[in-house]
Amino acid sequence: MSERHKQLGLTDDDLFEMYTYMLLARKVDERIWLLNRAGKIPFAISCQGQEGAQAGAVFALNRDVDYLCPYYRDLTMVMAFGQTAREIMLSTFAKAEDPNSGGRQMPGHYGDRRRRILSGSSPVATQLPHATGIALAAKMEKKPIVTLVSLGEGSTNQGEFHEACNFAGVHRLPVIFFCENNGYAISVPERKQLACASVADRAVGYGFPGVSVDGNDPLAVYEVVKQAVDRARYGDGPTLIEARTYRFTPHSSDDDDRSYRSREEVEEARKQDAIVTFRKYLRDVGLLTEEKERELEESISQEVDEATRYAEAAPYPPADSLYKYVYEEN
Repeated sequence: MSERHKQLGLTDDDLFEMYTYMLLARKVDERIWLLNRAGKIPFAISCQGQEGAQAGAVFALNRDVDYLCPYYRDLTMVMAFGQTAREIMLSTFAKAEDPNSGGRQMPGHYGDRRRRILSGSSPVATQLPHATGIALAAKMEKKPIVTLVSLGEGSTNQGEFHEACNFAGVHRLPVIFFCENNGYAISVPERKQLACASVADRAVGYGFPGVSVDGNDPLAVYEVVKQAVDRARYGDGPTLIEARTYRFTPHSSDDDDRSYRSREEVEEARKQDAIVTFRKYLRDVGLLTEEKERELEESISQEVDEATRYAEAAPYPPADSLYKYVYEEN
């Protein structure tokens, strides 16, 4: 079988690491969902179904230099950038050790200065002008830094998206707008959001390329994002990438997706689950034996169990820290 990953410049180790993060994110996400249903955490928002797009994108970056501005589903990206299962669980339980906000924000609101992960806010699309600002600073300081900012397709209808794209296009900034198009802006289907054929078509109005790619194929995503990273790093400006994917869960733990899509539609989409198809690719090229897969599954299960136990037992922020970061402290 043709080894596509080697043609793209990815090593066998890269490929196995990519799959490991995809599987780890899925297992952490599934545990978070169970904890919510058990009444132990108040809210969950899932990445299930979008892991392949996220892994392909993040592996095209230089994770020692570049910046990530994620949106709330980007668990795979955030973990590939360095956050651990334990840290994700601390955030989910809103414990004091949560590296994102010290237990002050909802789950899915990532931010980690140590790892160049920009803090996100609840209003959608606000991360886009911020990412453009990071890219402007990199250009002004003549640093070879690329910023990747991710978003759902619903965010492309917000003013912040258009302002960020216009500014980045005019100034040819090293930023990649990575849209994970899962077909629904909460309950609003894509056909009611866009008059153009695809999100990628919107790039032409801002003077830079727009590319649409199969978001269930991590290698295809890697290829187009790597091209965009090279363009940005060489001074050729931004790119808009639309990774067409699907979310398997409701929008969040507060949503009932049965009101706007059928079970048959979801089950049909599961046939293209990137974790399943990518696992098959690894088997076909001889990188994943049954024994190696079993060892990986056991290792990840132990990691998720340990992370859950630790986070559940960890202390909450003390009450006297309530106003920290809100009011000036003398």
